[in-house]
Amino acid sequence: MMDILYTGPIPAERESPMARSETSSRRVRRTATQRPNACCFCWCCCCSCSWNEDENRARRKSLETKLETIPNCEACTKPTVEEMRLWAQSFDKLMKNPAGRNVFREFLRTEYSEENMLFWLSCEDLKKEINKGAIEEKARLIYEDYISILSPKEVSLDSRVREVINRKMQEPTPHTFEDAQLQIYTLMHRDSYPRFLNSSIYRNLVQTGSRSSSES
Repeated sequence: MMDILYTGPIPAERESPMARSETSSRRVRRTATQRPNACCFCWCCCCSCSWNEDENRARRKSLETKLETIPNCEACTKPTVEEMRLWAQSFDKLMKNPAGRNVFREFLRTEYSEENMLFWLSCEDLKKEINKGAIEEKARLIYEDYISILSPKEVSLDSRVREVINRKMQEPTPHTFEDAQLQIYTLMHRDSYPRFLNSSIYRNLVQTGSRSSSES
């Protein structure tokens, strides 16, 4: 396999004030123009979105990202009320449950931060890969989608982690983004998780499940 010269973005502390200003402006424009994607939870054999197939195709064509390995919703069974209540006990229990990840991802979408979950899921997918060529391709796409400062889905990482990634990208492995994944996991835990527990998305889901359980 040919060696590929990889050129990533310069570390954050070396960016010029003008570059940082442009990045901030881009984030503001993105927030102003984004709208949460409407999604409903159909708890059968899997969680599926309400969009029809034509809308899905149009959306896929319009996506700027090249990484299409993460489904809109993970396949999962309908969670019980007990399972949903366990999600409030710890962030780990929420993230280890496919249905919990789907609900939390829907919440992140309303806060325009779904890219954090998408990045985390992409890293989990990369860890399962054993083919060297596939590892390099997936790592490159993850970098372009979530690490590059030019991406509209760039996740928030500190300069130290970015430097580590840039070094590891010279020879990617399934664990190239491990430090970054942990940082994003911690960010979701500390920042988004408390709001999720107080959100109407989570509370309504538990209440609906409780009513259904008592009626049956």
